[in-house]
Amino acid sequence: MKETKKPAATEKFCCISKLKVFLLASSFAYLAKTMSGAYMNSMLTQIERRFNIPASLVGIINGSFEIGNLLMIAFVSYFGAKLHRPRIITLGCTVMSFGCLLISLPHFLMERYQYETALSPLENSSSSMSMCLINQIQSSTSMEKQSAECEQKSGSLMWVLVLVGNMIRGIGETPIMPLVISYVEDFSKAENSPFYIGCLQIATVIGPFIGFMLGSYCAQLYVDLGFTDIEEVTITLTDARWVGAWWLGILICGSVNLLTGIPFCFLPESLPKEGQASDTELLSKINESKERGETQAKWKMREITKDFIPFLRSLFHNPVYMLFICITVMQFSAFIGMITFMPKYLEQQYGKSASQAIFLIAVYNLPVICIGYFLGGFLMKKFKISTIQAANIAFWISLIEYLIYFAAYFTVCENSPVAGLTVSYEGIEQVSYMETTLLADCNSDCDCSSKVWDPVCGKNGITYVSPCLAGCKASDGTSKYTVFENCTCVAASGFSSGNVSAVLGQCDKEANCDMMLHYFLILSIVCSFIYSLGAMPGYMVLIRSLKPEEKSFGVGIHILASRVFAGIPSPIYFGALIDTTCLKWGTLSCGGEGACRMYDIVTY
Repeated sequence: MKETKKPAATEKFCCISKLKVFLLASSFAYLAKTMSGAYMNSMLTQIERRFNIPASLVGIINGSFEIGNLLMIAFVSYFGAKLHRPRIITLGCTVMSFGCLLISLPHFLMERYQYETALSPLENSSSSMSMCLINQIQSSTSMEKQSAECEQKSGSLMWVLVLVGNMIRGIGETPIMPLVISYVEDFSKAENSPFYIGCLQIATVIGPFIGFMLGSYCAQLYVDLGFTDIEEVTITLTDARWVGAWWLGILICGSVNLLTGIPFCFLPESLPKEGQASDTELLSKINESKERGETQAKWKMREITKDFIPFLRSLFHNPVYMLFICITVMQFSAFIGMITFMPKYLEQQYGKSASQAIFLIAVYNLPVICIGYFLGGFLMKKFKISTIQAANIAFWISLIEYLIYFAAYFTVCENSPVAGLTVSYEGIEQVSYMETTLLADCNSDCDCSSKVWDPVCGKNGITYVSPCLAGCKASDGTSKYTVFENCTCVAASGFSSGNVSAVLGQCDKEANCDMMLHYFLILSIVCSFIYSLGAMPGYMVLIRSLKPEEKSFGVGIHILASRVFAGIPSPIYFGALIDTTCLKWGTLSCGGEGACRMYDIVTY
C-alpha cells in the first residue's frame, strides 16, 4: 500500500509544482510583453526622427499593434482553450520576438544616420573659414548629388518594416493573457485563483517600468553606436535631430520575449486541479470531457451562433453598458493619445532630452498608478460598495481629475525666441512664420537656404535657424566646439554688447521653465493617482451592469470597442493634430518635408 501511495503523492507534488512553474513563467511572459510595449512607446520620437516622418505616421505605427491584436483575438478566444495552451503561449512569445527583430531590421539595412547640418568637412579642416564660401560650395555640389541621394535615401519606406513588425508583435501578444488566465482558472483552487492572477498583474506594472528605464538608457546612446565617433557628432541630447539607439532596446526586448517562451514548451496541456485527492482520476475526466467537447464542437458552434444576435441586442439595449462604452472610448482616446506623445511633449515644452523625458514619466507616474489601482480595489472590498455607489465614485473622481487638469494651462513655457520663426530678427516682435521671414537684410548677401535646420545660439539669447541665417561670416574650431563669429544678424538685434558670435545648438529655455516642469510633474502625479483610483469602481459598474450569462461576451465587446474606436485611431489623429502646430519642418534629401524640428509649444 505504501508503494502505491508514494507515487501518487509524488505525482501530486509534481503537478502542484508545475502549476507554480506555470505561474512563474507566466509572470516573466507578462513582464516581457509589457516591457516591450513600454519601450516601443518610449522610442516613438526616435523612430520619427530616424525615418524623417510626421507624427501622424508615428501614430499609425503605434496603432498597428492594436490592429495585429484584433486580427487574432477572435481565433484565440474560441480555439485557444481547445489547443495545447502552454505551446500556444510559446508560439505567441516567439512571434513577438520575431516582430521585435523585424522592427529593428531597418537599422541594419539603412545607411548611417545623416542629420541636417551647415557644417562641412571643409570647415573641419581649417580653424577659420568663410561661412558664405561654405554655403556656396554646398549649393554647387548639392545639385550634382541630388539625383543619387533621391534614389538612395529620400522617400525611404523602411518605416513600413517597423509598422509590420509592430503589427506582428501585436499578433504574438494576443494569446498570452487570455490563455494564461484560463489555464490558472482551470487548474487552481477557486479561492487561490484571484491571488494568483493578482500576482501576475504585478508583472504588468514592473514590465513598463523596466521598459521605460531601458528606453531612457538607449535614448542616451547615439543611433550608430560603435560606427560613429561621438566626438564628431555636433548635436546634443536635447537637439531635435538627436536619434538614440532605438534598435538596441527592441533587440533586447525580442531576446527576453524569446527566452520567456521556452519554459512553456515543457509544461503539459492539462494539470490535475489543485488540491484534488485523486489526480489520475481527474486527468481521465479531463480527457473524457475534452473528447466529448470535440464531438460536440459543431453543436456548440450552432449554439454560439444562435445566442450571438440576442446577446448583442440585449447589450445594445442596456443603457448603462452602452454609456460605459462611450465613456471608455473617450477616456482611452485621451489616455492613449497623451501617453503616446508625452515624451515628445516634455522634450518640446520644457527642453528636456528624450532620455530625461522617458525617465521622468516612469519615475513619477507608474508607481502612483499602481498605488491607485490597489487602493481603489481595496476600498471597494473593505466598504462593500454597491453598484450605485461605485458609479457615483467613478463619476466624481473623473470630474475632479478633469477639472484639475485645467491647471496644465498654467504650466506652459513661452516659445523660445527663434529669429524668423517666433520673433523678428530685431528680437522685439512676434512674427507669423512663412519661409520668407527667415530671410532678412542681415543675411541677404550669403544666399542662405531656408530649409536647413542647424540652430545656433547668439550671445543675445536669440536662436537662429542656421549659422548662415545668423549672418555669420567666419567660424573657429571644429565639430561641436565650433564658434561662429562676425554674425551680422546678432549685431543687428540691438541686444548684443559687442560680442557678435554664436555657438551650436538652441539657446536654453527661460529661467522659470524648470519650475514649470516641477509644477507639471506634480499635477501629473495627482491626476494619475485620481485616474487610477477611479478605475476599479468604474470597472465594477461595467461588470455588474451585465447579466451572468452576458459577462464574458460583454467584456469582450467592451475591449473590442475600446481598441477599434480608441486604441487604433487615437494616436493617428493626435499625431495629425500635433503636426498642425509645427513651425519648422526638417528637410529630406530631395527637398520634401521630414520630421518636425520645432513646434509652437503654446498651441501644442
